[in-house]
Amino acid sequence: MTLMEALQQHQQICDELYELSLEENRFLQQHQRTPAPDLLERKRGLLSRLEAALTALRGAPARDSRAPQARGALERARSRILQILQLDRENEQLLTRYSLGSGAPKPAAPLHSGLLQIYSRL
Repeated sequence: MTLMEALQQHQQICDELYELSLEENRFLQQHQRTPAPDLLERKRGLLSRLEAALTALRGAPARDSRAPQARGALERARSRILQILQLDRENEQLLTRYSLGSGAPKPAAPLHSGLLQIYSRL
């Protein structure tokens, strides 16, 4: 497999991972609960395909990486990976929020008026 073929395969998988992360993000924001197990299975399947693509990238001839076409493909892949990481971080925060409680912030307990009088003397 040439470097360009491996990069194209890698880019396709990254695009699929990004779309899946977007889907997960929309689900989390709409339903405010953890996603269904089938979404996680799809993510695992894509991650195993990504591992295979990375192995193919490592096995591609390094001399091809200097070509302008390859440089552009590498830059697009890096950009997509950063987008995936940013979206995944947001998804993790949403998952944490919704798994720890109801997802809605609880209102603060009212203060006892005696506490307020202490501060008014200062």
